[in-house]
Amino acid sequence: MSADDCNVRLDALVVGAGFAGLYMLHRLRQTGFRALVVEAGNGVGGTWYWNRYPGARCDIESTQYSYQFSPELEQDWCWSERYATQAEILSYANHVADRFDLRRDIVLGTRISAATYDEVEQSWTLVSESGRRFTARFCIMATGCLSAPSRPAIDGLDRFAGTVHHTGDWPHHDIDFTGKRVAVIGTGSSGVQSTPVIARQASHLTVFQRTPAYSVPARNIALPPAIQAGIKATYRQLRARAKLNPTGVLFDSSPEKAVETPAELREREYERRWQRGGLTFLGAYGDLLSDEAANRTAAEFVRRKIRGIVADPAVAQRLMPTTAIGGKRLCVDLGYYETFNRPNVSLVDVSRTPIERITGTGIVVDGKEHEADIVVLATGFDAMTGALMRIDIRGRGGRSLREKWKAEPRAYLGLGISGFPNLLTITGPGSPSVLTNMLPSIEQHVEWISDCLVHLRSQELATIEPTDGAESDWAEHVAELARETLRATVDSWYLGANVPGKPRVFLPYPGGFPRYAAECERVAAAGYLGFSLEPSRAAAAETV
Repeated sequence: MSADDCNVRLDALVVGAGFAGLYMLHRLRQTGFRALVVEAGNGVGGTWYWNRYPGARCDIESTQYSYQFSPELEQDWCWSERYATQAEILSYANHVADRFDLRRDIVLGTRISAATYDEVEQSWTLVSESGRRFTARFCIMATGCLSAPSRPAIDGLDRFAGTVHHTGDWPHHDIDFTGKRVAVIGTGSSGVQSTPVIARQASHLTVFQRTPAYSVPARNIALPPAIQAGIKATYRQLRARAKLNPTGVLFDSSPEKAVETPAELREREYERRWQRGGLTFLGAYGDLLSDEAANRTAAEFVRRKIRGIVADPAVAQRLMPTTAIGGKRLCVDLGYYETFNRPNVSLVDVSRTPIERITGTGIVVDGKEHEADIVVLATGFDAMTGALMRIDIRGRGGRSLREKWKAEPRAYLGLGISGFPNLLTITGPGSPSVLTNMLPSIEQHVEWISDCLVHLRSQELATIEPTDGAESDWAEHVAELARETLRATVDSWYLGANVPGKPRVFLPYPGGFPRYAAECERVAAAGYLGFSLEPSRAAAAETV
């Protein structure tokens, strides 16, 4: 089937050609379904196609942030660094698309604006912004958790005379900051990664910070052939062990409790992990995300590091977070705190005195204008639900997903939504997704969905839809688990707190990858417990 031939009736239409959409297409082909992927961008790669800002890297080690479904693929591909750059990850996505001949069933440059369920035909019709129509029995949303940039509503932003760039929608060409006055608004992951790079070029960089971030050094290194060979020799075993960890990442996590460890030993362990670098820092003790006293020991260690790195005590104090470490996504950096020792870098705290307005020449805070030629919006995403909510999705009775999720976004297992038959979501709200290594989480969802579709076909069933009760029970289960962690105490994008008006609901599943995967297996083994399965209307009529 050609990607240009969209008048045929598809078994499945996949929205999004990131890592989820690429693997979903591959699995659908393997299982004999007629499928097509529709992608808004002009290339594959999803997150790594759009996020081209300076310094963009993955914060999970390259050898783990990669597909696991093909032993041949993992043996052939070579990562050059411990933490791959955006460009290298995008090259990997393109390599996968070519290796598995996926492009012929991918329609690029086509953004879906509406999706409507036809109860009579038991199928979905999707319409692009240009009016192109697609019809499929199953609609699979591979739209990504961090794919809908959140733009701040700052007075005057549209009147700024210079250029404005959002890190999540960066131009596909290099931006020369040489001799420019640059303003970066936001100090989450993209701000932490881009700030050191921009500072090395700009004549002056002003960072506008509302909430300081915890960041740990990456300690990035090149991966010489000997290290890669050692990993590849045991890849299968390493992958299996990683899936036993709550994060789906293989690192040295300890069940020991920080509160029961002598201060001297605790300090030594934090220092060891700081020197090693990366997200393994939060694996130092098993109680860091559940016990406030334990968490304070790790948080204070990082605050002491900031004091020791940043020369100006007043700047260091402003850079120190006061919330629980790990409550927000922990950042991984290449010289972030050191950047504030540069004479061409300023930090403006907008927590108490927010940005008043943007003029044609700069940003006004507390009556003072900070002049700028370029404004970088490192303001993150409408996470997990934003991409879905930007599509007019209508299920049974014409009810819109926007209306259903207005008070609380809910999805059973993060896979299906009551009232929306045959709409399946990869890493939707209520799934581990952003609290884990996204690649194994994506693969687990894709494989569950493809197995589900095979089951429906073998049983001559036409639709699958969560029951209201199962969806409600799962939402309460997710909320209950969240209340047991310190993540629920911090305003973050996990809770939708970064988007004005968004419901405050803990969106990802906090119970860990192994527990979640086991529940998905149990649901499937019990005949898709919690889902309503129905035959086609034609088949049902024949039995009457």
